[in-house]
Amino acid sequence: MQLTLKRRLPTLATAMLLALCSLNPLQAFAEIKKVTEVEGITEYRLDNGLKVLLFPDATKETVTVNVTYHVGSKHENYGETGMAHLLEHLVFKGSPKHKDIPAELSSHGARPNGTTWTDRTNYFETFAATEENIDWALSMESDRMVNSFIAKKDLDSEMTVVRNEFEMGENSPFRITLQRMLASAFEWHNYGKTTIGARSDLENVSIERLQAFYRKYYQPDNATLIVAGKFDPAAMLGKIENTFGAIPKPDRTIEPLYTVEPAQDGEREVTVRRVGDVQLLGTLYHVPPGAHQDFAAIDVLNEVLSATPNGRLHKALVENKLATSVFGMNFQWQDPGVAIFLAELDKSTDSEKSRKVLLETLESIKSQPITDKEVEAAKRTLLKNLTLAFNSSEKIALELSEWLGMGDWRLLFLNRDRLEKVTAADVQRVAEYYFTQNNRTAGRFIPTDKPERVEIPLVADASALVKDYKGREQVAQGEAFDPSQSNIDARTETLTLPTGTKVALLAKKTRGEAVVVRISGQFGDLKSLSGKGAIGDAVGEMLLRGSGKYSREQIKEELDKLQASVRVGGGNGNMTVAIETTKANLQPVLDLITDVLRNPAFAEKEFDLYKAEAKVAIEQSLQDPQALAFNALSRHQSPYGKDDPRYVGTFEEQLAELDKLSLKQVKRYHTDFYTAKNMQISVVGDFDRSATVTALEQLTDGWKSKQAYQRIESPYVKLDSSPVTFNTPDKENATFVASLALPVGDADADAPALVLGNYILGGGFLSSRLATRLRQQDGLSYGAGSFMELGSEDQRGMIGAYAICAPQNLNKVELGFKEEIVRLLKDGFTAEEVEAAKSGLLQGRKVSRSQDKELVGSLAKNLKLERTMAFDKAFEDKLAALTADDLNQVFRKYIKAEDFALIKAGDMSKAQ
Repeated sequence: MQLTLKRRLPTLATAMLLALCSLNPLQAFAEIKKVTEVEGITEYRLDNGLKVLLFPDATKETVTVNVTYHVGSKHENYGETGMAHLLEHLVFKGSPKHKDIPAELSSHGARPNGTTWTDRTNYFETFAATEENIDWALSMESDRMVNSFIAKKDLDSEMTVVRNEFEMGENSPFRITLQRMLASAFEWHNYGKTTIGARSDLENVSIERLQAFYRKYYQPDNATLIVAGKFDPAAMLGKIENTFGAIPKPDRTIEPLYTVEPAQDGEREVTVRRVGDVQLLGTLYHVPPGAHQDFAAIDVLNEVLSATPNGRLHKALVENKLATSVFGMNFQWQDPGVAIFLAELDKSTDSEKSRKVLLETLESIKSQPITDKEVEAAKRTLLKNLTLAFNSSEKIALELSEWLGMGDWRLLFLNRDRLEKVTAADVQRVAEYYFTQNNRTAGRFIPTDKPERVEIPLVADASALVKDYKGREQVAQGEAFDPSQSNIDARTETLTLPTGTKVALLAKKTRGEAVVVRISGQFGDLKSLSGKGAIGDAVGEMLLRGSGKYSREQIKEELDKLQASVRVGGGNGNMTVAIETTKANLQPVLDLITDVLRNPAFAEKEFDLYKAEAKVAIEQSLQDPQALAFNALSRHQSPYGKDDPRYVGTFEEQLAELDKLSLKQVKRYHTDFYTAKNMQISVVGDFDRSATVTALEQLTDGWKSKQAYQRIESPYVKLDSSPVTFNTPDKENATFVASLALPVGDADADAPALVLGNYILGGGFLSSRLATRLRQQDGLSYGAGSFMELGSEDQRGMIGAYAICAPQNLNKVELGFKEEIVRLLKDGFTAEEVEAAKSGLLQGRKVSRSQDKELVGSLAKNLKLERTMAFDKAFEDKLAALTADDLNQVFRKYIKAEDFALIKAGDMSKAQ
């Protein structure tokens, strides 16, 4: 029996009773109460205390399920630091109804994760919008909410994985410096302790404490379920009632936290001395909770100070060569948080001079007032990012977790409204009040006769602020789009512009009238591009740093006004542009990009800044195990001479090339090579066809290069398998990489079997063979898996594997990898894992086609290869037909354990 709400009744007896009494259908579900609705998001409450937020979006062929628990690192007690995050890992270990959650996530093609922060923990997965997937996700999340195993054997293996994650963080100068600053800034509040926790607590916490923590906080009355995407709301409520509604309300109580950080009574300083190649300067200030009315002005203030290239810190430090980069951020928490600013310096820079300018810029705002122009530019940036986020129900579903952690999900909308109303006077006031010497943690301690204390205001009840909040009209709704290959081809128009540029147009109604564009171009040949790697990279990086009409700062301001996100890049022989904006702004954005691409300014000041930034970025890699290992992987897969365009240099060679680079070379390269002739442009979303084609014609018209284009081939070469080792002293984390070249391209008959086999070997979520062995079973690695690249124009590919671990575990990781390869070749794939992998991989590919920002890239690639989505469909049909025997035959044909080149990077004194 179905009700008008299209929701199945909980029991047959209830259904009969309703039929006999002719009750209003809503009465059957009195246990699900509607609480409020804001801009398309509706809140419900179950009798067991669970909050439910539904955000239907017919434009997606996906559904995102996100469960947020009101527990984070601030709820941990003495000896329990890192426990909330450790528990997050264990909740993936299974429950009675879902014993192998990683395998289920992979088989359903989900894009999952779990995250832990100070105020909340969340678990989410995005998957293809089918009833089967929805039922599975709700069943899985409701079962692991209260029935997760949280077993001692899982703690024993996962503790070492989390410890490896801790070790990975120990390699980061940024993370360590920020961690020390927070620890110094907070005397009593747990915000001074990092979410990853103390190593000793991770290694010693008992399973009994973890189980008690789980039973206390993982309950429906301490959680919010968010569902966004393509679904019927009434039917979804029925499914939620039948899963989460069956969980009883707990009889325990959660005591409120009451620790308040006292006002700081003098500046604080912390110094970290470790091996590294760059310097960092940082300062932070205590600020109110994220729900406080001052926070919108603080957000604007941070943008005014830290934006690149128009922020005050960039102009004072980077442009004066006192730093190579600066950045700022706010930790927006339920309790009073912090505003943070950091500057990155070359190791030869005078840090004391830079520190003085940093502090003067932050704390001299009273004498150099904030201007209306600065505030409007900052607000455009912040509001643009919000506008683009609101065009994606998936992004909002995840973003709501942060605001739930602050007290109420509607704060997201209230904060947006507050941002729009911020004035220069508001920003000036918060700058003068909060950014003071005695509220600072950055440098050194200096006694003072007159302590100055900044009392940080609190928010007693965030819900009261939004009690009657109604929000505004929803953004434009889009169409329900079928992401099948046949429909994509049927809806895609292709044409060739007079210059030879190939164009693909896929017009459809999208949420918020969003539209995405991808521009790709190729140029030059083997001879003309010889020895120009550093030059080609520099040209791509310089394009957004100024044009004929606009300075770098003006480009940013214009893009913010147009609510556009634009990325421009290039290398030796290629360039790419990625645009995300709205229908109303597409034409002016394309006009701006036309000027950027065709008339770059190549200003000397910006060129000097680029070289300084690039130098520091490369220097950071000199002692980074992961960077060294993957650079070695690229070098191994590209065995060519130094002058060959395909050559990949060492970091030392890259620094030498950068040092020799001149602005004259950059200008000449752009003039000689950049052209529209070998260009592909794809547009997906809501746009005016005629106006868009006209703008693309103006972008490409008459744009020619002096150099002819001839694709540089990369044929298969059997590669040397000699091991490579890098010693990086004093690094707590190491990297293992394995690499094998394959004589196979993506059109090869064996390609589908290789792709599916790689998914099983190391491509799935935690349930792959390598992840199961190295993470789940051996507990050696936080991140382990495999990857595969198959050429589309050359009969050449690569399969590789990776793992991070403590240096002393490198040999164990190598042994585990080799044993898994040998076992795979000896015993083969099983029919069960092949079927599960096919389901996961095919659904994952469907999810990818449902994302416009991914689809636009596929269409641009198809233009270059002269393909349609029919190639993708044929590939998937072959993949769907594969058997375990097919995979076994193909893998035994190409894969041998001894043929892999092994690369290791880490502190080899510990590895011994």
